[in-house]
Amino acid sequence: MGFLFARSSGYSFVALALLACVLLAPCQAAKAGLSTKFYAKTCPGVDTIVRSVVAQAVAKEPRMGASIIRLFFHDCFVNGCDASILLDDTPTFTGEKNAGANINSVRGYEVIDAIKSQVEAACKGVVSCADIVALASRDAVNLLGGPTWNVQLGRKDSRTASGTAANANLPGPASSGASLVAAFAGKGLSAREMTALSGAHTVGRARCLMFRGRIYGEANINATFAAALRQTCPQTGGGDGNLAPFDDQTPDAFDNAYFKNLVAQRGLLHSDQELFNGGSQDALVRKYAGNAGMFAGDFAKAMVKMGGLMPAAGTPTEVRLNCRKRAMATQWVLVVVAVMAVLFAGGAAGGQLSTRYYDGKCPNVQSIVRAGMAQAVAAEPRMGASILRMFFHDCFVNGCDASILLDDTANFTGEKNAGPNANSVRGYEVIDAIKTQVEASCNATVSCADILALAARDAVNLLGGPTWTVQLGRRDALTVSQSAANGNLPGPGSDLATLVTMFGNKGLSPRDMTALSGAHTLGQARCATFRSRIFGDGNVDAAFAALRQQACPQSGGDTTLAPIDVQTPDAFDNAYYANLVKKQGLFHSDQELFNGGSQDALVRKYAGNAGMFAADFAKAMVRMGALLPAAGTPTEEILGSVPGNRNISARAKITSPDLPHPELLGSRISRYNYSASSGTRIEHIWDSSCICHTRAA
Repeated sequence: MGFLFARSSGYSFVALALLACVLLAPCQAAKAGLSTKFYAKTCPGVDTIVRSVVAQAVAKEPRMGASIIRLFFHDCFVNGCDASILLDDTPTFTGEKNAGANINSVRGYEVIDAIKSQVEAACKGVVSCADIVALASRDAVNLLGGPTWNVQLGRKDSRTASGTAANANLPGPASSGASLVAAFAGKGLSAREMTALSGAHTVGRARCLMFRGRIYGEANINATFAAALRQTCPQTGGGDGNLAPFDDQTPDAFDNAYFKNLVAQRGLLHSDQELFNGGSQDALVRKYAGNAGMFAGDFAKAMVKMGGLMPAAGTPTEVRLNCRKRAMATQWVLVVVAVMAVLFAGGAAGGQLSTRYYDGKCPNVQSIVRAGMAQAVAAEPRMGASILRMFFHDCFVNGCDASILLDDTANFTGEKNAGPNANSVRGYEVIDAIKTQVEASCNATVSCADILALAARDAVNLLGGPTWTVQLGRRDALTVSQSAANGNLPGPGSDLATLVTMFGNKGLSPRDMTALSGAHTLGQARCATFRSRIFGDGNVDAAFAALRQQACPQSGGDTTLAPIDVQTPDAFDNAYYANLVKKQGLFHSDQELFNGGSQDALVRKYAGNAGMFAADFAKAMVRMGALLPAAGTPTEEILGSVPGNRNISARAKITSPDLPHPELLGSRISRYNYSASSGTRIEHIWDSSCICHTRAA
């Protein structure tokens, strides 16, 4: 069952931090197989619920059927059928709702909301918004007199949306026949399927703005039809939002009249008439116009095929409880206030690490991480340095606990925007992509902290450096501290005494410090971080300083990058130390290692002995990787899959106003139950994204 139990004070406790990828199954592979029986056991009534709500909506306003069909089209054509079109804008992304093809045009969001509310009441956290939209579009077609089909189910909801992708992927009303064929082909849909799917314009309405150019400027249009439309769509003087039916004969009936209209040159949009304009689709349009059954059959098949468009592999997904918002912003959330070692059965913050920690439960994790890093480094060698630096900056702040990955929340200001990290630490998306792949293989098993530790090792090795055996079993932090990041991370202006002290505070020797500083054999730095050295330090090689001054003037150009190792910037070797001996350290803190002080002799050894440096670096990385949060620090335990009905025991504080029982807000509980099917009182669903850089709040 994936439960982890321990006994305490007579109660059975299960470790608390059940990620959303456990409870809501959000991190399955984006291209997981769909099935018509996906909800046969977990939510057998979902089809009935969806049809009932759509039937009410269509009965109230027949046009709503067309709107729901269009909603499905415009969702699937942008990164797959993932309900991304439903997401409201957030501070971190601009969604699809306000893209040019959707704004003041796509509608019906409230119908999907109503369906989702009823589905959640019956089957909490089970059915995705993407599947609801797919079912609703099928029912909209059928309720307006069109065909029906078996909808393949099992989609997941996207955690992000892209207005840019919507603008780029959705064909416009002025599209040519060739561009339509190409746009649909880009989604794996044939020209026949494109023509069949275009038949959805047998229902619905369009704004004057969308067809004004056709009715006033095109020759292949029925004169009477154009004249009728001009009455409510003037050439100038407004009326942009005035509506006209695509099919003025049977505007709310799903039939083959659309194709008859095209033959009669009565297509409303330029893109419609392009299907019958002396081109490759003319013959098929004539067939559909004369054979309603053929059109209905082809349309149903094409809808199934379009509904199979999935997000790209590695795309972060989930099952939302509110179709407009990512789970992290809307679920019922508990903030853990005490995570005890007994609760985690040895996995607490200060627990023992092991090289075989995942042998039985995620044996492929290391190969998955390496493959992800290999891909990232091949695309951009600098990314290896970025991931290595991210690991350093994580471990030096309260231990190696992935706290650096957490976004800011209403409850805390994280480390990402601390002085040493803002506009500097990068590569979060690489860890996200790896985490997604790991989750697909071993759901809710591997911590983000362990992924980062493995990724740092592989980054070094892939760029020509040593490898080492990574100790595993870390837990992910539940909170972060920007002040700790500002206070614990050495700056580029640090002197040798400061460096020795700061590393010593972490239990790392001066030799460890000097070896770990060799990570600067990779990567690039911003002008703002080394300007004072190249213009103000006396112990800098004049030619080196002059070279750097060319792109880093005394004022301006703060973000201009320069390689830390000017000789081999993307190779993990010992050139960094050779540079120090020549007074070509980029940072003041670098050159402090070779400036008449205690580390000069070791720097000379490393400069002349690459093997010694590589061995010492690997050993120091293992020691640094063993830095763990202080005992008693709240961390997240990652468990295996949890079934739909579960009993969970824990200590926590309810903090979300979205609870169905708001009277519990702020209370502490030590035992509670949740039943998805029996409707028992819901006191908690732990929701935390398996995307490492997002934590529920």
